[in-house]
Amino acid sequence: MSWRAGAKWPQRILALALLGLSFSASAAFDHGHAAWTALLKRHVVLIDGGKASQVDYAGLARERPALTAYLESLSAVQRAHFESWPKARQLAFLINAYNAFTVELILGRYPDLQSIRDLGNIVFNSPWKQKFFSLFGEPRHLDWIEHELIRKPGAYDDPRIHFAVNCASLGCPMLREEAFVGERLDEQLEQQTRRFLADRTRNRYEPRTATLMVSQIFDWYGKDFQAGYRGVTSLRQFLGNYADLLARTPAEQALLRQKLVGIDFIDYDWALNSVPR
Repeated sequence: MSWRAGAKWPQRILALALLGLSFSASAAFDHGHAAWTALLKRHVVLIDGGKASQVDYAGLARERPALTAYLESLSAVQRAHFESWPKARQLAFLINAYNAFTVELILGRYPDLQSIRDLGNIVFNSPWKQKFFSLFGEPRHLDWIEHELIRKPGAYDDPRIHFAVNCASLGCPMLREEAFVGERLDEQLEQQTRRFLADRTRNRYEPRTATLMVSQIFDWYGKDFQAGYRGVTSLRQFLGNYADLLARTPAEQALLRQKLVGIDFIDYDWALNSVPR
């Protein structure tokens, strides 16, 4: 905090008291994200053997006060305190914030929408650019969390985040049935990656054409998968590391690991990831 020369002591004392309250709110933040986990466990339904999920938005709407309280706890965190946390706790916080605020965005129109894109189009009034919440003391939008913080070069540099952030769509990797937490983040991100790549409706090897058919996520964010994460410098190398999930036979898996396959992209399904009504 900067001080103005000649400020009166009562004003300084009040400012210090307010600063202390703000710091206390941040310091008391629950890094276990228990409130978010409780909501997710009640309203996320695993399908397809746990490789995908559906969201009970009607149930979440009935628990809107609990969601609001969790979102307020996120908004109360100060930037300076956030930056004092270990990187894993920071990233878990940002992923949970993205997912929870996305749910809040959907609930603002639910059940009168079929897709998150009903809330605005990509060019004009994009749902991902609407400033409908506060974080670090400023109005923010979802793209700010994802592209300016989570994906910022040199910040976290983990492409597996693309299997953790959820855009409320069927084409998107599943909304996890629990919160992300710093102490287990690597394990959780790896499980999310494996779940998504094991879903043959969205990622699979086609032996007749010797082609990997994968989600458009790998097209849109391809550079994230060739930026050197754990020595990986190409999309084929990243996918080859998960050959056991993408191809059925040892011979096909060997082709993937040797990067001797083509890559094509499956059209994205923007339908809402809701439990059927």
